[in-house]
Amino acid sequence: MLELYHSVNSVCAQKVRVVLAEKGLDYREHLMTLRGDQFSPEYMKLNPNAVVPTLIHGGRAVIESSVILYYLDEAFPTPPLMPQDLHQRAAVRQFNKLIDEYVHNSCTILTFATAFRPWFAGLSGEEIEARLAKSPSKQRTEYKRDVALNGLGSKYVRDALGHHAKLLQSMEAALGRAGWLAGDAFSLADAAVIPYILRLDLLRLKRLLTPKVEAWYDRMRARPSVKKEMLERMTAQDKAPFEKLEPDPWPKIEKLVEEMA
Repeated sequence: MLELYHSVNSVCAQKVRVVLAEKGLDYREHLMTLRGDQFSPEYMKLNPNAVVPTLIHGGRAVIESSVILYYLDEAFPTPPLMPQDLHQRAAVRQFNKLIDEYVHNSCTILTFATAFRPWFAGLSGEEIEARLAKSPSKQRTEYKRDVALNGLGSKYVRDALGHHAKLLQSMEAALGRAGWLAGDAFSLADAAVIPYILRLDLLRLKRLLTPKVEAWYDRMRARPSVKKEMLERMTAQDKAPFEKLEPDPWPKIEKLVEEMA
């Protein structure tokens, strides 16, 4: 039996749930709030990074979402979600590397500068620091502290937009060569990327999408695994931070994009 520690809105957990659905795998879920339960001693024994997801298979933990994707494809090879062609396999890994090294933190920056910023409303820099102090990643704590204080005026937002632009450009180029991000079939690359494109949409930044990416996004939203494990999993409470975005982030983002052009 597989077990998955996750939260509904976690982009890292979303991609793992999509792959589990693509492979028709059942799992026992441990739904987390991420309002402090990730720092419990019991959970940190499983995942010292205090993040989700954590996969349990055969009584042993597998952590880091990209690693979990590769693990699932090797442990449960049908249907295969890695291409046979070596260049296409490399493309899957390149998309995952881009996400792991740049886009994921950039997603955090844009989200905490907008939808999640009200969590810190009225707090001083020291109070925000205290709330975030338990996180093992001091870099991510600094990102969150700065965007909580400064919103889209944070010094980190411009680079975050640049990393998203690189992702979108890479996607547009890949989709110009084939129907999916790593060839002519759905792969781990598509599963890894979709949560970040959905997040842009939820943050009212869909206008950043290029034409081929937008067409891919429409196809992905109609895919049963994405509908089941991403769109339909979101309750009213999960959607609330994104539906109450005030002010609309697009005017400031649009201005930054124009300055970067």
